[in-house]
Amino acid sequence: MRVLPALLVLAACAPRVSADGIVLPDDADRYAPGSASDTDGWEPPDRPSNPDFGGTGNQTPDLVDPPEEPEPPGPPIVLAHGFFGFETFAGVGFLSYFYGVRDDLVARGEPRVFTPAVDPFADSDTRGAQLLAAIEDILAQTGADQVTLIAHSQGGLDARYVASERPDLVTSVTTIATPHAGTRVADIATGLVPFPGAQAVVDALVAAVAGPLWSAAGSDTSLFDSLEQLTTEGVADFVARHPDGAGVVYYSIGGRSDRSDGGSDCDVPGGAPAFITRWDSQVDPLDPLFLVTEPLIDGGLFRNDPNDGLVRVDDSKHGTFLGCIPADHLDEIGHLLGDGGGIGNNFDHLRFYRELVAWLRVQGH
Repeated sequence: MRVLPALLVLAACAPRVSADGIVLPDDADRYAPGSASDTDGWEPPDRPSNPDFGGTGNQTPDLVDPPEEPEPPGPPIVLAHGFFGFETFAGVGFLSYFYGVRDDLVARGEPRVFTPAVDPFADSDTRGAQLLAAIEDILAQTGADQVTLIAHSQGGLDARYVASERPDLVTSVTTIATPHAGTRVADIATGLVPFPGAQAVVDALVAAVAGPLWSAAGSDTSLFDSLEQLTTEGVADFVARHPDGAGVVYYSIGGRSDRSDGGSDCDVPGGAPAFITRWDSQVDPLDPLFLVTEPLIDGGLFRNDPNDGLVRVDDSKHGTFLGCIPADHLDEIGHLLGDGGGIGNNFDHLRFYRELVAWLRVQGH
């Protein structure tokens, strides 16, 4: 009969159980007190090979270094703020000048984005020196050799100061609505151009936009010094004293508002880059804050000089002109409070800066 051999096989395969009902391992006898395996001469069994650790048998696995931090995509990005600006906007502590831009860039793979603060109202010789000191600190902190500068409004003149004084520290300067040829608004506000409503212009600039910041700044800053340098004569003098830095690449972008499509003033030989042309179908309704200043620079009844409410497109051109975005002077930086471009305008300032930086990276900046 085959029953008995089958029972013997099952008995041999059954687990061993101690007197108190505990299941014992097959080699329990080896580790019992007094057994041969309890002596000092016992050796553990060979371990199987593990090619992942580069060792075999009883060899200690090679230690694997943790993955290195990914290389930054390019030089640190420095966002240089304009007139009325600080690291915050118009003295309101919870508002960044470039509204949400830094955080958006960092979240999308640009870990080194800096927004240094300079005097909100001083001339660009003063502000430029402050920006240069901040950039030197940034380079010391990051170990980088150069920065990529993106500047709005007067910040573009500050950036040009830095690039002129220390071109070795700057790979490129991109300016947005910077008055490279001055602005008639400053001419009127300082009395350089006689105008009956000059006081209203100053009031519109300070009270409507920068009242909180002006109150906080007090006597340590000079609104007049800043406005004086932003006149046509003031900027011409500044540029003569601070020529373009050797080896630095300059780009510029203008803003068009008051429902202007920009016309030929916004044309780019060879075509504008895609991050500009994607907004070609959009037009921007003028923010009420610029109802006083925009008519001063739009060319009058028989002309329509495209502008952003403070700076004409033609006056914002320097270096390689990249075209125009449908935004007034505040929309260009996402203000007020990230409210968008207004009714009928889908301009997205975060997407604009995101794609601008991506484009700059492709250009080697």
